[in-house]
Amino acid sequence: MRNTARWAATLGLTATAVCGPLTGSALAAQDAAPASLYAPSALVLTVAYGDDAATATPVRAVTLSCAPTPSGTHPDAASACAELRGVGGDFDALKATDGMLCTKQYDPVLVTVDGVWQGKRVSYERTFSNECVKSSYATSLFAF
Repeated sequence: MRNTARWAATLGLTATAVCGPLTGSALAAQDAAPASLYAPSALVLTVAYGDDAATATPVRAVTLSCAPTPSGTHPDAASACAELRGVGGDFDALKATDGMLCTKQYDPVLVTVDGVWQGKRVSYERTFSNECVKSSYATSLFAF
């Protein structure tokens, strides 16, 4: 029994001596890279003309990254990220503004969003009947 206790103590001290410095450097490396503390939020947004993504003609595409700071090729990344945070990343929660008048002309505009929002995979597709209806959503997210 005495030998077992001595071996257990020796093993514990050896593990502490060998692994102790490793945990310190791991914590220091974690402090040096605060970006790893944020869940990734990186999206690719596209606008196309047509009814569905398979047959639509692409017109524009932008990137949007919201963590740790807003960035990407989106013209107003800060506002777009703020809007998405405001609705919890639910693209369907973005609503049209009241009082905007649009023609009933059918010239479909397709908006797609693919990527990761706060660590979760997202894929969104919405067809607006025309450019005016898309613009009636008065969000900076779709304004590119």
